[in-house]
Amino acid sequence: MFKPFLRWAGGKSWLIKHLDDYRPMEFNNYHELFLGGASVYFNMPILNDAFLSDLNPELIETYKAIKADVDSVLYYLKKFTNTKEEYYQIRSSNSSDRFYNAAKFIFLNKTSFNGIYRVNRKGTYNVPFGFRFTIDFIQEDILKNAALKLQGAELICQDFGEALKSVGPKDFVFIDPPYTVAHEKNGFIAYNQKLFSLEDQYRLSQALEAIKEKGAFFLMTNAYHDKIREIYQDNGTLSFLERPSLIGGKGATRQVIKEYIIHNLTEYDR
Repeated sequence: MFKPFLRWAGGKSWLIKHLDDYRPMEFNNYHELFLGGASVYFNMPILNDAFLSDLNPELIETYKAIKADVDSVLYYLKKFTNTKEEYYQIRSSNSSDRFYNAAKFIFLNKTSFNGIYRVNRKGTYNVPFGFRFTIDFIQEDILKNAALKLQGAELICQDFGEALKSVGPKDFVFIDPPYTVAHEKNGFIAYNQKLFSLEDQYRLSQALEAIKEKGAFFLMTNAYHDKIREIYQDNGTLSFLERPSLIGGKGATRQVIKEYIIHNLTEYDR
């Protein structure tokens, strides 16, 4: 299996060991509607076509550049140095070279504070330097393996509603939306309202019904929260998994967090 090359908030590396319990043993094409760090895709056995989408254009262009010519991306990555001064120079740089921009995206992702992706009102990436001086931001073998895996994928920057148009019978759709609400007992609904609103969650619930009407399989992860249960309780089977989470910065503590798993596999013969 392959490893993701990006740090991504809400990444699903913890889900990998459970995948066989929640995916169809056989399916046609694979679809991922919120690609992010792609840890599930990189660990999914896929025999046919893969359709990978996300609304983040810089993210999708990075994957496309790696698929097209990973060596050109590595060429620029190897020129970078992990210092505070160079971080801000690279962050403020502008280029029309797709391979430089992909290397820039990876470098900033690896060396920034907490690996978060955040832009200001002008759409400019503004995450500060992370002081992660020992990090290997190149990871040549991982990038080359990712390039191999991406050869069988179509990469598209689009809304999840548009992505549904390519789903066919007995396809498998993995869905990991940005979480609108915080986990468990926190009732703060506007947790991620700008990135993925409560209205988007209701739209996604309707999308799950459309997937079922096509005769396709879906697996979705979402925050363990009463509002999420209310929205999705009629879409499929709801269960939850527990995962460890590191909370806070310095002096961080580990705690166990629950996440909802919602799927329709029980409606079909496995």
